[in-house]
Amino acid sequence: MRVQRAATPRPRRARATLTSTAAFVVLAALIPTTASASETQEADVELPYVCALPSGKVPVTVRISAEFPQRTRAGEAFTPTGVTTTVELPAEAVADLPLGEASEVRARTALAVDVAQDSATATATWRGSSGPVALPESEPLTLTTTGDVPSVTGRGDGDLTFTAGGLAIGLSSGPEDDAGSGAGTGSPAVDCALAEDAPDKGLLATVAGVPDAPGASGPPSAPAPGGTSPAPGGTSSAPAGGPRDRQGERSPEVRENSPGTAADRAVPPCRYDEDNPPTPLSLNAYVTGYANVKKQKGASYLPPSCVLIAGGEFQIPVDEPFDPEHLVMTLETTAEFSYQGRKETPPYDSTFLSFDFTPVKTTMVLKQTGPMRIDARMKMRYSDFFTTTETYVRAPLVAHVTALEVNGTPLDVGSSCRTETSLTSVEPDPAKHPGDHVVLYGKAEQVLGEDVTGYTVLTGGPLSGEVTIPAFTGCGTDGEDLDRLLTASVSGPGNYIKQVQGQTCTPLVPVFETPDTKGQCTQDLQPYQIPVAER
Repeated sequence: MRVQRAATPRPRRARATLTSTAAFVVLAALIPTTASASETQEADVELPYVCALPSGKVPVTVRISAEFPQRTRAGEAFTPTGVTTTVELPAEAVADLPLGEASEVRARTALAVDVAQDSATATATWRGSSGPVALPESEPLTLTTTGDVPSVTGRGDGDLTFTAGGLAIGLSSGPEDDAGSGAGTGSPAVDCALAEDAPDKGLLATVAGVPDAPGASGPPSAPAPGGTSPAPGGTSSAPAGGPRDRQGERSPEVRENSPGTAADRAVPPCRYDEDNPPTPLSLNAYVTGYANVKKQKGASYLPPSCVLIAGGEFQIPVDEPFDPEHLVMTLETTAEFSYQGRKETPPYDSTFLSFDFTPVKTTMVLKQTGPMRIDARMKMRYSDFFTTTETYVRAPLVAHVTALEVNGTPLDVGSSCRTETSLTSVEPDPAKHPGDHVVLYGKAEQVLGEDVTGYTVLTGGPLSGEVTIPAFTGCGTDGEDLDRLLTASVSGPGNYIKQVQGQTCTPLVPVFETPDTKGQCTQDLQPYQIPVAER
Protein backbone atom coordinates (compact mmCIF):
# COMPACT_ATOMS: atom_id res chain seq x y z
CA MET A 1 0.00 0.00 0.00
CA ARG A 2 1.41 3.36 -1.02
CA VAL A 3 0.63 6.46 1.02
CA GLN A 4 0.76 9.64 -1.00
CA ARG A 5 1.81 12.70 0.94
CA ALA A 6 0.40 16.06 0.07
CA ALA A 7 2.55 17.89 -2.45
CA THR A 8 4.01 21.20 -1.34
CA PRO A 9 4.45 23.69 -4.17
CA ARG A 10 8.11 24.39 -4.78
CA PRO A 11 9.43 27.62 -6.32
CA ARG A 12 10.43 27.17 -9.98
CA ARG A 13 13.97 28.44 -9.32
CA ALA A 14 14.49 25.90 -6.54
CA ARG A 15 13.17 23.05 -8.69
CA ALA A 16 15.48 23.98 -11.56
CA THR A 17 18.47 24.12 -9.24
CA LEU A 18 17.67 20.71 -7.75
CA THR A 19 17.24 19.18 -11.22
CA SER A 20 20.55 20.53 -12.44
CA THR A 21 22.41 19.41 -9.34
CA ALA A 22 20.86 15.97 -9.37
CA ALA A 23 21.58 15.51 -13.07
CA PHE A 24 25.23 16.40 -12.47
CA VAL A 25 25.48 13.83 -9.66
CA VAL A 26 23.83 11.13 -11.77
CA LEU A 27 25.89 11.70 -14.90
CA ALA A 28 29.10 11.87 -12.89
CA ALA A 29 28.23 8.47 -11.44
CA LEU A 30 27.37 6.91 -14.80
CA ILE A 31 30.31 8.14 -16.91
CA PRO A 32 32.68 5.18 -17.36
CA THR A 33 35.89 5.39 -15.37
CA THR A 34 37.91 2.74 -17.15
CA ALA A 35 40.73 5.21 -17.74
CA SER A 36 40.83 6.57 -14.22
CA ALA A 37 44.16 6.14 -12.51
CA SER A 38 42.45 4.70 -9.44
CA GLU A 39 40.86 1.96 -11.60
CA THR A 40 44.08 0.73 -13.22
CA GLN A 41 47.01 -1.34 -12.04
CA GLU A 42 50.58 -1.13 -13.23
CA ALA A 43 52.60 -4.22 -14.05
CA ASP A 44 56.39 -3.97 -14.15
CA VAL A 45 57.94 -7.43 -14.22
CA GLU A 46 61.56 -8.48 -14.84
CA LEU A 47 61.86 -12.02 -16.17
CA PRO A 48 64.73 -14.35 -17.12
CA TYR A 49 64.69 -15.72 -20.67
CA VAL A 50 66.93 -18.06 -22.65
CA CYS A 51 67.56 -17.03 -26.27
CA ALA A 52 68.85 -19.28 -29.05
CA LEU A 53 71.78 -17.63 -30.89
CA PRO A 54 74.02 -19.13 -33.60
CA SER A 55 76.66 -20.07 -31.01
CA GLY A 56 74.21 -21.51 -28.51
CA LYS A 57 71.73 -20.56 -25.81
CA VAL A 58 72.30 -17.32 -23.88
CA PRO A 59 70.50 -16.04 -20.75
CA VAL A 60 68.73 -12.72 -21.34
CA THR A 61 66.84 -10.35 -19.05
CA VAL A 62 63.43 -9.09 -20.28
CA ARG A 63 61.42 -6.40 -18.55
CA ILE A 64 57.73 -6.05 -19.37
CA SER A 65 55.55 -3.16 -18.23
CA ALA A 66 51.89 -2.35 -18.93
CA GLU A 67 48.73 -0.95 -17.36
CA PHE A 68 45.65 -3.12 -16.84
CA PRO A 69 42.20 -2.42 -15.38
CA GLN A 70 41.67 -3.50 -11.80
CA ARG A 71 38.60 -5.54 -12.75
CA THR A 72 36.39 -6.52 -15.64
CA ARG A 73 33.12 -8.31 -16.31
CA ALA A 74 32.06 -10.84 -18.92
CA GLY A 75 31.69 -9.38 -22.40
CA GLU A 76 33.56 -6.19 -21.54
CA ALA A 77 36.52 -5.56 -23.86
CA PHE A 78 39.63 -3.79 -22.63
CA THR A 79 43.12 -3.17 -23.97
CA PRO A 80 46.32 -3.13 -21.88
CA THR A 81 48.02 0.23 -22.36
CA GLY A 82 51.53 1.58 -22.09
CA VAL A 83 52.98 -1.79 -23.09
CA THR A 84 56.78 -1.73 -23.15
CA THR A 85 59.19 -4.64 -23.67
CA THR A 86 62.83 -4.07 -22.73
CA VAL A 87 65.41 -6.69 -23.67
CA GLU A 88 68.98 -6.61 -22.38
CA LEU A 89 71.33 -8.70 -24.53
CA PRO A 90 74.70 -9.47 -22.93
CA ALA A 91 77.86 -8.34 -24.75
CA GLU A 92 78.73 -11.86 -25.92
CA ALA A 93 75.28 -12.16 -27.49
CA VAL A 94 75.68 -8.86 -29.35
CA ALA A 95 79.00 -10.01 -30.80
CA ASP A 96 77.29 -13.19 -31.99
CA LEU A 97 74.65 -11.36 -34.07
CA PRO A 98 75.32 -11.35 -37.85
CA LEU A 99 74.91 -7.58 -38.32
CA GLY A 100 78.08 -6.94 -40.34
CA GLU A 101 79.48 -3.41 -40.08
CA ALA A 102 76.25 -1.85 -38.77
CA SER A 103 76.61 0.92 -36.21
CA GLU A 104 72.97 0.93 -35.12
CA VAL A 105 69.94 -1.34 -35.20
CA ARG A 106 66.18 -1.21 -34.94
CA ALA A 107 64.26 -3.90 -33.11
CA ARG A 108 60.88 -5.54 -33.40
CA THR A 109 59.53 -7.89 -30.76
CA ALA A 110 56.64 -10.33 -30.64
CA LEU A 111 55.72 -11.54 -27.16
CA ALA A 112 53.21 -14.36 -26.72
CA VAL A 113 50.95 -13.66 -23.74
CA ASP A 114 48.71 -16.41 -22.39
CA VAL A 115 45.31 -15.10 -21.27
CA ALA A 116 43.46 -17.47 -18.94
CA GLN A 117 40.09 -17.41 -17.22
CA ASP A 118 39.15 -20.34 -15.02
CA SER A 119 40.33 -23.35 -17.07
CA ALA A 120 39.99 -21.66 -20.49
CA THR A 121 42.94 -20.03 -22.27
CA ALA A 122 43.75 -17.92 -25.32
CA THR A 123 46.94 -16.35 -26.63
CA ALA A 124 47.59 -12.71 -27.52
CA THR A 125 50.65 -11.45 -29.39
CA TRP A 126 52.11 -8.20 -28.10
CA ARG A 127 54.14 -6.60 -30.89
CA GLY A 128 56.49 -3.68 -30.48
CA SER A 129 59.16 -1.75 -32.36
CA SER A 130 61.99 0.60 -31.49
CA GLY A 131 63.81 3.50 -33.03
CA PRO A 132 67.50 3.31 -33.96
CA VAL A 133 69.77 2.12 -31.15
CA ALA A 134 73.58 2.49 -31.28
CA LEU A 135 75.49 -0.79 -31.16
CA PRO A 136 77.95 -0.84 -28.23
CA GLU A 137 81.43 -2.17 -28.84
CA SER A 138 81.79 -4.38 -25.80
CA GLU A 139 78.79 -3.72 -23.55
CA PRO A 140 75.27 -5.13 -23.22
CA LEU A 141 72.69 -3.93 -25.75
CA THR A 142 69.39 -2.65 -24.36
CA LEU A 143 66.41 -2.66 -26.73
CA THR A 144 63.09 -1.05 -25.75
CA THR A 145 60.04 -1.62 -27.94
CA THR A 146 56.51 -0.26 -27.68
CA GLY A 147 53.31 -0.76 -29.65
CA ASP A 148 49.57 -1.37 -29.56
CA VAL A 149 48.36 -4.77 -28.37
CA PRO A 150 45.15 -6.77 -28.88
CA SER A 151 42.06 -6.12 -26.80
CA VAL A 152 40.76 -8.89 -24.54
CA THR A 153 37.20 -9.84 -23.60
CA GLY A 154 36.48 -12.21 -20.72
CA ARG A 155 33.73 -14.78 -21.25
CA GLY A 156 32.93 -15.49 -17.60
CA ASP A 157 33.16 -13.84 -14.19
CA GLY A 158 36.43 -15.47 -13.14
CA ASP A 159 39.73 -13.60 -12.83
CA LEU A 160 41.72 -13.02 -16.03
CA THR A 161 45.45 -13.76 -15.78
CA PHE A 162 48.14 -12.58 -18.21
CA THR A 163 51.32 -14.68 -18.39
CA ALA A 164 54.39 -14.04 -20.54
CA GLY A 165 55.40 -16.77 -22.97
CA GLY A 166 57.76 -17.06 -25.93
CA LEU A 167 59.52 -13.99 -27.30
CA ALA A 168 60.84 -13.38 -30.83
CA ILE A 169 63.32 -10.56 -31.49
CA GLY A 170 64.07 -9.22 -34.97
CA LEU A 171 66.93 -6.78 -35.63
CA SER A 172 67.50 -4.61 -38.68
CA SER A 173 70.34 -2.28 -39.59
CA GLY A 174 68.51 -0.73 -42.53
CA PRO A 175 66.12 2.27 -42.66
CA GLU A 176 62.97 2.23 -40.62
CA ASP A 177 60.74 0.90 -43.41
CA ASP A 178 62.94 -2.18 -43.71
CA ALA A 179 62.82 -3.09 -40.04
CA GLY A 180 61.45 -6.57 -39.72
CA SER A 181 60.74 -6.80 -43.43
CA GLY A 182 62.86 -9.85 -43.97
CA ALA A 183 65.22 -8.03 -46.35
CA GLY A 184 68.93 -8.68 -46.26
CA THR A 185 69.50 -5.78 -43.89
CA GLY A 186 68.72 -7.62 -40.68
CA SER A 187 69.52 -10.69 -38.64
CA PRO A 188 67.18 -13.69 -38.50
CA ALA A 189 64.64 -13.60 -35.69
CA VAL A 190 66.02 -14.63 -32.33
CA ASP A 191 63.69 -17.01 -30.50
CA CYS A 192 63.63 -16.81 -26.71
CA ALA A 193 61.86 -18.97 -24.15
CA LEU A 194 60.90 -18.14 -20.58
CA ALA A 195 63.43 -19.63 -18.16
CA GLU A 196 62.22 -22.46 -15.96
CA ASP A 197 63.04 -20.50 -12.79
CA ALA A 198 61.03 -17.42 -13.81
CA PRO A 199 59.17 -15.96 -10.79
CA ASP A 200 55.45 -16.80 -10.67
CA LYS A 201 55.95 -18.66 -13.96
CA GLY A 202 55.91 -15.38 -15.88
CA LEU A 203 52.71 -13.92 -14.41
CA LEU A 204 52.29 -10.30 -15.49
CA ALA A 205 48.94 -9.29 -14.00
CA THR A 206 45.59 -10.51 -12.71
CA VAL A 207 42.40 -8.63 -13.59
CA ALA A 208 39.62 -9.41 -11.15
CA GLY A 209 36.36 -10.68 -12.63
CA VAL A 210 33.16 -8.94 -11.54
CA PRO A 211 29.97 -11.07 -11.54
CA ASP A 212 26.96 -9.56 -13.29
CA ALA A 213 24.40 -8.04 -10.99
CA PRO A 214 21.34 -10.25 -10.37
CA GLY A 215 18.78 -9.54 -13.05
CA ALA A 216 21.15 -7.30 -14.98
CA SER A 217 20.67 -9.14 -18.26
CA GLY A 218 16.90 -8.96 -18.41
CA PRO A 219 13.72 -10.63 -17.22
CA PRO A 220 14.39 -13.87 -15.37
CA SER A 221 11.73 -15.72 -17.36
CA ALA A 222 13.55 -15.32 -20.69
CA PRO A 223 14.63 -18.68 -22.11
CA ALA A 224 18.28 -19.41 -22.72
CA PRO A 225 19.28 -18.87 -26.33
CA GLY A 226 20.71 -21.67 -28.41
CA GLY A 227 21.30 -22.90 -31.90
CA THR A 228 24.19 -23.48 -34.21
CA SER A 229 24.13 -20.52 -36.56
CA PRO A 230 27.57 -20.12 -38.13
CA ALA A 231 29.96 -17.68 -36.51
CA PRO A 232 30.28 -14.34 -38.31
CA GLY A 233 32.40 -14.60 -41.40
CA GLY A 234 32.34 -18.41 -41.46
CA THR A 235 30.26 -21.20 -42.88
CA SER A 236 30.68 -23.95 -40.34
CA SER A 237 29.02 -24.28 -36.99
CA ALA A 238 30.94 -23.50 -33.80
CA PRO A 239 30.12 -24.11 -30.15
CA ALA A 240 27.47 -21.70 -28.96
CA GLY A 241 29.00 -18.61 -27.43
CA GLY A 242 32.49 -18.99 -28.86
CA PRO A 243 35.48 -21.34 -28.54
CA ARG A 244 35.79 -23.55 -25.50
CA ASP A 245 38.54 -25.58 -23.93
CA ARG A 246 38.32 -29.24 -22.96
CA GLN A 247 36.31 -28.52 -19.83
CA GLY A 248 33.74 -26.46 -21.76
CA GLU A 249 34.82 -23.07 -20.40
CA ARG A 250 34.45 -20.18 -22.84
CA SER A 251 37.92 -18.98 -23.86
CA PRO A 252 38.70 -15.27 -23.50
CA GLU A 253 38.46 -13.47 -26.83
CA VAL A 254 41.61 -11.77 -28.15
CA ARG A 255 40.97 -9.19 -30.85
CA GLU A 256 43.61 -7.12 -32.63
CA ASN A 257 43.53 -3.55 -31.41
CA SER A 258 41.40 -1.18 -33.45
CA PRO A 259 42.98 1.85 -35.09
CA GLY A 260 41.23 5.15 -35.56
CA THR A 261 38.63 4.57 -38.28
CA ALA A 262 35.74 2.22 -38.80
CA ALA A 263 37.08 1.21 -42.21
CA ASP A 264 40.17 -0.23 -40.52
CA ARG A 265 37.98 -2.13 -38.05
CA ALA A 266 35.72 -4.00 -40.53
CA VAL A 267 32.59 -2.39 -39.08
CA PRO A 268 30.30 0.14 -40.76
CA PRO A 269 31.00 3.81 -40.01
CA CYS A 270 29.12 5.20 -37.03
CA ARG A 271 29.14 8.96 -37.06
CA TYR A 272 27.07 12.01 -37.79
CA ASP A 273 27.41 13.91 -41.07
CA GLU A 274 26.66 17.36 -42.48
CA ASP A 275 23.02 16.48 -43.11
CA ASN A 276 22.63 15.11 -39.60
CA PRO A 277 25.04 17.03 -37.36
CA PRO A 278 25.49 16.11 -33.69
CA THR A 279 24.30 18.22 -30.80
CA PRO A 280 26.09 18.60 -27.44
CA LEU A 281 23.90 15.74 -26.12
CA SER A 282 24.34 13.38 -29.10
CA LEU A 283 25.73 9.88 -28.57
CA ASN A 284 26.69 7.08 -30.93
CA ALA A 285 27.40 3.43 -30.22
CA TYR A 286 27.70 -0.02 -31.76
CA VAL A 287 25.26 -2.80 -30.90
CA THR A 288 25.52 -6.50 -31.73
CA GLY A 289 24.04 -9.77 -30.51
CA TYR A 290 22.06 -12.90 -31.31
CA ALA A 291 18.40 -13.46 -32.15
CA ASN A 292 16.86 -16.89 -31.75
CA VAL A 293 14.59 -18.39 -34.39
CA LYS A 294 12.61 -20.80 -32.27
CA LYS A 295 11.19 -22.83 -35.14
CA GLN A 296 14.67 -23.53 -36.45
CA LYS A 297 16.15 -24.27 -33.01
CA GLY A 298 18.97 -21.88 -33.86
CA ALA A 299 20.17 -18.30 -33.55
CA SER A 300 21.14 -15.56 -36.01
CA TYR A 301 24.20 -13.44 -35.42
CA LEU A 302 23.46 -9.72 -35.74
CA PRO A 303 26.67 -7.90 -36.78
CA PRO A 304 27.81 -4.63 -35.15
CA SER A 305 25.31 -1.95 -36.12
CA CYS A 306 25.58 1.78 -35.60
CA VAL A 307 23.01 3.48 -33.39
CA LEU A 308 22.76 7.27 -33.20
CA ILE A 309 21.23 8.39 -29.90
CA ALA A 310 19.70 11.83 -29.53
CA GLY A 311 20.83 12.09 -25.92
CA GLY A 312 18.89 13.98 -23.28
CA GLU A 313 18.82 15.02 -19.67
CA PHE A 314 17.67 13.16 -16.60
CA GLN A 315 14.58 14.75 -15.09
CA ILE A 316 12.89 14.42 -11.72
CA PRO A 317 9.37 13.08 -12.35
CA VAL A 318 6.81 15.53 -11.04
CA ASP A 319 3.84 13.15 -11.23
CA GLU A 320 5.14 10.65 -8.67
CA PRO A 321 4.90 10.65 -4.85
CA PHE A 322 7.90 12.08 -3.02
CA ASP A 323 10.41 9.42 -1.92
CA PRO A 324 12.40 10.59 1.14
CA GLU A 325 14.92 7.74 0.84
CA HIS A 326 15.75 7.86 -2.87
CA LEU A 327 16.52 10.23 -5.66
CA VAL A 328 14.45 9.12 -8.65
CA MET A 329 15.18 10.44 -12.12
CA THR A 330 13.99 9.49 -15.61
CA LEU A 331 15.43 9.86 -19.09
CA GLU A 332 13.39 9.79 -22.30
CA THR A 333 15.21 9.98 -25.62
CA THR A 334 15.16 8.60 -29.16
CA ALA A 335 17.64 6.73 -31.35
CA GLU A 336 17.99 5.34 -34.85
CA PHE A 337 20.01 2.72 -36.67
CA SER A 338 22.37 4.21 -39.24
CA TYR A 339 23.76 2.27 -42.20
CA GLN A 340 24.76 4.05 -45.41
CA GLY A 341 22.37 6.88 -44.59
CA ARG A 342 19.41 4.57 -43.92
CA LYS A 343 17.70 3.64 -40.66
CA GLU A 344 18.57 -0.03 -40.77
CA THR A 345 21.14 -2.64 -39.78
CA PRO A 346 23.83 -3.94 -42.11
CA PRO A 347 22.81 -7.08 -44.04
CA TYR A 348 23.42 -10.31 -42.15
CA ASP A 349 23.34 -13.98 -43.12
CA SER A 350 21.62 -16.80 -41.24
CA THR A 351 21.88 -20.50 -42.01
CA PHE A 352 19.53 -23.13 -40.57
CA LEU A 353 18.44 -26.69 -41.19
CA SER A 354 14.83 -26.09 -42.15
CA PHE A 355 12.53 -28.90 -41.01
CA ASP A 356 15.69 -30.49 -39.53
CA PHE A 357 17.19 -31.60 -42.85
CA THR A 358 17.17 -28.87 -45.56
CA PRO A 359 19.90 -26.18 -45.33
CA VAL A 360 18.39 -22.73 -45.79
CA LYS A 361 20.48 -19.56 -45.99
CA THR A 362 18.94 -16.10 -45.84
CA THR A 363 20.31 -12.59 -46.03
CA MET A 364 18.25 -10.18 -43.95
CA VAL A 365 18.10 -6.53 -42.91
CA LEU A 366 16.20 -5.02 -39.99
CA LYS A 367 14.63 -1.73 -41.07
CA GLN A 368 13.38 0.83 -38.58
CA THR A 369 9.90 2.09 -39.46
CA GLY A 370 9.45 4.66 -36.69
CA PRO A 371 11.22 6.31 -33.76
CA MET A 372 13.27 4.11 -31.44
CA ARG A 373 12.54 5.12 -27.86
CA ILE A 374 14.86 4.74 -24.89
CA ASP A 375 13.24 5.13 -21.48
CA ALA A 376 15.49 4.90 -18.42
CA ARG A 377 14.58 5.16 -14.75
CA MET A 378 17.33 5.68 -12.18
CA LYS A 379 16.89 5.22 -8.43
CA MET A 380 19.72 6.28 -6.09
CA ARG A 381 19.60 5.56 -2.36
CA TYR A 382 20.60 8.58 -0.27
CA SER A 383 22.09 6.53 2.57
CA ASP A 384 24.91 4.92 0.53
CA PHE A 385 24.40 6.23 -3.06
CA PHE A 386 23.67 2.69 -4.31
CA THR A 387 22.05 3.11 -7.72
CA THR A 388 19.81 0.93 -9.86
CA THR A 389 18.81 1.84 -13.40
CA GLU A 390 16.14 0.12 -15.48
CA THR A 391 15.96 0.82 -19.20
CA TYR A 392 13.45 -0.13 -21.88
CA VAL A 393 14.34 0.21 -25.56
CA ARG A 394 11.37 0.17 -27.94
CA ALA A 395 11.86 -0.07 -31.70
CA PRO A 396 9.50 -0.80 -34.63
CA LEU A 397 11.59 -3.14 -36.82
CA VAL A 398 10.51 -4.89 -40.03
CA ALA A 399 12.63 -7.83 -41.21
CA HIS A 400 13.46 -7.68 -44.94
CA VAL A 401 14.80 -10.74 -46.77
CA THR A 402 17.14 -9.77 -49.61
CA ALA A 403 18.42 -13.23 -50.61
CA LEU A 404 17.33 -16.83 -50.08
CA GLU A 405 19.10 -20.11 -50.81
CA VAL A 406 17.53 -23.54 -50.22
CA ASN A 407 19.77 -26.62 -50.35
CA GLY A 408 22.34 -24.62 -52.31
CA THR A 409 19.82 -23.35 -54.90
CA PRO A 410 19.19 -19.57 -54.99
CA LEU A 411 15.55 -18.49 -55.01
CA ASP A 412 14.59 -15.03 -56.21
CA VAL A 413 12.67 -13.36 -53.38
CA GLY A 414 12.27 -10.05 -55.19
CA SER A 415 12.76 -6.59 -53.76
CA SER A 416 9.77 -6.44 -51.39
CA CYS A 417 10.12 -9.57 -49.25
CA ARG A 418 9.49 -8.63 -45.63
CA THR A 419 7.43 -9.29 -42.53
CA GLU A 420 3.89 -7.93 -42.76
CA THR A 421 4.39 -5.76 -39.67
CA SER A 422 7.07 -5.00 -37.14
CA LEU A 423 8.46 -7.72 -34.93
CA THR A 424 6.48 -7.48 -31.68
CA SER A 425 7.05 -7.97 -27.97
CA VAL A 426 4.73 -7.95 -24.98
CA GLU A 427 4.55 -4.28 -24.01
CA PRO A 428 4.53 -3.65 -20.23
CA ASP A 429 2.79 -0.28 -20.68
CA PRO A 430 0.56 -0.57 -23.79
CA ALA A 431 -1.50 2.51 -22.96
CA LYS A 432 1.59 4.74 -23.13
CA HIS A 433 3.35 2.82 -25.91
CA PRO A 434 0.79 1.44 -28.40
CA GLY A 435 1.56 -0.24 -31.70
CA ASP A 436 3.80 -3.06 -32.85
CA HIS A 437 7.42 -2.84 -31.74
CA VAL A 438 10.29 -4.77 -30.17
CA VAL A 439 10.91 -4.26 -26.44
CA LEU A 440 14.36 -4.87 -24.97
CA TYR A 441 15.10 -4.55 -21.27
CA GLY A 442 18.29 -3.84 -19.37
CA LYS A 443 19.09 -3.31 -15.72
CA ALA A 444 22.19 -1.90 -14.05
CA GLU A 445 23.49 -1.59 -10.51
CA GLN A 446 26.31 0.54 -9.20
CA VAL A 447 28.01 0.58 -5.84
CA LEU A 448 29.61 3.92 -4.99
CA GLY A 449 33.20 3.95 -6.22
CA GLU A 450 32.82 0.90 -8.47
CA ASP A 451 32.01 0.43 -12.15
CA VAL A 452 28.47 -0.04 -13.41
CA THR A 453 27.35 -3.65 -13.85
CA GLY A 454 24.58 -4.26 -16.35
CA TYR A 455 23.19 -1.80 -18.87
CA THR A 456 22.98 1.98 -18.99
CA VAL A 457 22.70 4.21 -22.04
CA LEU A 458 26.15 5.72 -21.44
CA THR A 459 28.15 2.64 -20.48
CA GLY A 460 26.33 0.12 -22.68
CA GLY A 461 25.85 -3.51 -21.70
CA PRO A 462 23.37 -6.34 -22.34
CA LEU A 463 19.71 -5.89 -23.33
CA SER A 464 17.31 -8.78 -23.83
CA GLY A 465 13.74 -9.50 -24.80
CA GLU A 466 11.42 -11.88 -26.59
CA VAL A 467 9.68 -11.23 -29.92
CA THR A 468 7.05 -12.64 -32.22
CA ILE A 469 8.06 -12.78 -35.89
CA PRO A 470 5.04 -11.94 -38.11
CA ALA A 471 4.12 -13.66 -41.35
CA PHE A 472 6.05 -12.72 -44.50
CA THR A 473 4.67 -10.95 -47.54
CA GLY A 474 5.86 -9.88 -51.00
CA CYS A 475 8.33 -12.76 -51.35
CA GLY A 476 8.91 -14.33 -54.76
CA THR A 477 8.88 -13.37 -58.45
CA ASP A 478 7.47 -14.69 -61.74
CA GLY A 479 4.42 -16.11 -60.03
CA GLU A 480 6.41 -18.09 -57.45
CA ASP A 481 4.99 -17.35 -54.01
CA LEU A 482 7.59 -17.85 -51.26
CA ASP A 483 5.57 -16.19 -48.49
CA ARG A 484 4.30 -19.45 -47.05
CA LEU A 485 7.74 -21.08 -47.13
CA LEU A 486 9.30 -18.28 -45.06
CA THR A 487 6.30 -17.95 -42.78
CA ALA A 488 6.28 -21.68 -42.05
CA SER A 489 10.04 -21.70 -41.47
CA VAL A 490 10.51 -18.57 -39.38
CA SER A 491 7.36 -16.82 -38.18
CA GLY A 492 5.99 -17.35 -34.70
CA PRO A 493 6.33 -16.33 -31.01
CA GLY A 494 8.95 -17.03 -28.35
CA ASN A 495 12.09 -15.82 -30.14
CA TYR A 496 14.65 -14.68 -27.55
CA ILE A 497 16.95 -11.74 -28.39
CA LYS A 498 20.09 -10.63 -26.57
CA GLN A 499 21.83 -7.48 -27.72
CA VAL A 500 25.02 -5.93 -26.36
CA GLN A 501 25.57 -2.19 -26.74
CA GLY A 502 29.09 -0.83 -26.53
CA GLN A 503 30.17 2.21 -24.57
CA THR A 504 28.88 5.39 -26.20
CA CYS A 505 30.93 8.09 -27.88
CA THR A 506 29.91 11.71 -27.42
CA PRO A 507 31.24 13.41 -30.58
CA LEU A 508 31.29 16.95 -29.18
CA VAL A 509 32.78 15.99 -25.80
CA PRO A 510 36.42 15.22 -26.80
CA VAL A 511 37.01 18.99 -26.88
CA PHE A 512 36.52 18.81 -23.10
CA GLU A 513 38.31 15.46 -22.75
CA THR A 514 39.25 14.39 -19.24
CA PRO A 515 41.14 11.34 -17.95
CA ASP A 516 37.76 9.70 -17.21
CA THR A 517 36.36 10.10 -20.73
CA LYS A 518 39.50 9.57 -22.81
CA GLY A 519 39.23 6.66 -25.21
CA GLN A 520 35.45 6.64 -25.67
CA CYS A 521 35.80 7.93 -29.26
CA THR A 522 38.24 7.18 -32.05
CA GLN A 523 40.20 9.96 -33.71
CA ASP A 524 37.41 10.49 -36.24
CA LEU A 525 34.76 10.62 -33.48
CA GLN A 526 33.29 7.14 -33.80
CA PRO A 527 32.64 4.73 -30.93
CA TYR A 528 35.95 3.26 -29.79
CA GLN A 529 34.43 0.13 -28.32
CA ILE A 530 33.13 -2.58 -30.62
CA PRO A 531 31.02 -4.85 -28.39
CA VAL A 532 31.16 -8.65 -28.48
CA ALA A 533 27.94 -10.58 -29.01
CA GLU A 534 26.81 -12.76 -26.09
CA ARG A 535 24.43 -15.69 -25.97
